[in-house]
Amino acid sequence: MSLPKYTDHQRAVALFEELGDEFAVIENPGYVYPRYELCPLAPRRRQLDNGLDAVVMDMDGTTTTTETLCLHSLETMVRRMTGNANNPAWPGLDRERDYPHIIGNSTTRHVEYLIETYRDEIDKAATRARFIEAAAWTLAHSADEGRRADVRAALQAFGADSIITDARFQAIMAGACGDLEQLAEDYRDRLVFSRADTLVRAGIVIYYQRYHVLLSAIGAGDTQTVRRALEDAHGPLIRPMPGVGVFLALVKGWLADEDPAGWTTHIAAQWPGRSGDAESQRNIGERLARRFGEQPAKVAIVTSSIRYEADIVLRSVFEELRKEVAGWPMSEPARERIRERFASPDAYYDGIITATDSSEIRLKPHRDLYSLALHQLGVDPSRFGRVIGFEDSESGVTAIRAAGIGLCCAVPFAETAGHQLDGASHICAGGLPEAILGHGLFLGNGSQ
Repeated sequence: MSLPKYTDHQRAVALFEELGDEFAVIENPGYVYPRYELCPLAPRRRQLDNGLDAVVMDMDGTTTTTETLCLHSLETMVRRMTGNANNPAWPGLDRERDYPHIIGNSTTRHVEYLIETYRDEIDKAATRARFIEAAAWTLAHSADEGRRADVRAALQAFGADSIITDARFQAIMAGACGDLEQLAEDYRDRLVFSRADTLVRAGIVIYYQRYHVLLSAIGAGDTQTVRRALEDAHGPLIRPMPGVGVFLALVKGWLADEDPAGWTTHIAAQWPGRSGDAESQRNIGERLARRFGEQPAKVAIVTSSIRYEADIVLRSVFEELRKEVAGWPMSEPARERIRERFASPDAYYDGIITATDSSEIRLKPHRDLYSLALHQLGVDPSRFGRVIGFEDSESGVTAIRAAGIGLCCAVPFAETAGHQLDGASHICAGGLPEAILGHGLFLGNGSQ
């Protein structure tokens, strides 16, 4: 069928009817036209079509526990913009009201929600000062050129080009002694906050500065600084979600020669409220391990984080995975082989898709990141029925279905348990262990 380049309302409606029966309404950031878009969703599937070619899965909340860092950074942004940075009486973000709106979407959408929710408390003078501090740190220390470019553009948009060339500002960025806080107070009135999206743009810079301070400390091995910030005195700051390590090894075929009794018991212990007996779960594990030993699946990780952030997070996760493997109930030669194969995320994944590959306005719930993943994995649209997508958030579920993947498994954790996940084919509150042992990864008897 030859499609028109332009059409009228009636023909547009007819074209949409041809695209399916289920659509998502995706609201764009406030500075984007149109206000919302209608996106057709792939027909929902409960089982795969005769096998599994590829897996696409989210990073934060599905593969890792980094949402804690993001939530802390968003709360820090609100504290700074409301003048409550050092006010212990300020209660912080509301877990029940706020969290469902600030996990799983783009940073812009998260910040937009918080600006609107806390608008009456925002102190514009404090916001201008904290923006200058965040801008200076980013220009001086950020390892991501995209963030530095965004800060320079924001300074220009706020009519503050002169701040960048100011001698005091330059000296502080160069590492010379200087009172950045005082400089920010002195220069804050040079900023012009006139556009409707000004507070959002400033908030994004403040948020990223805090998040990147934490990530750079983790990357440098300075975990104590981050623990103090999060008031978390124990445990790894970034760790894999339950069952992730076994799942990644299983779908690559690395468990084909191992007794499934050990690893199935291992991940069953990570499935709260699990159902089914050990023998049936062992049989499921045996069939899956044999099937993937014969035909390994490709795996891509997909995240709305930029590549700089994803690199630090994934390196930390794979470091923890290598430690975890040492305790797996299997032979030492097998553990050693798997540790070597978990040497780095780049060595493991067939695709790593981040926000750097797209743009802030086309992140989840838009399909772009997952469409890029499918293309990078070389999966033809005719075989999308042989792909599983794993997500923990409402926007991620929408993005998977919008990319043409009909089998989307939601694996919510504590902070996303309140999301509307009914767009998913399956909701596994027990995470990846439930998807493996409770559903046989949706392969029927696990042997197709």
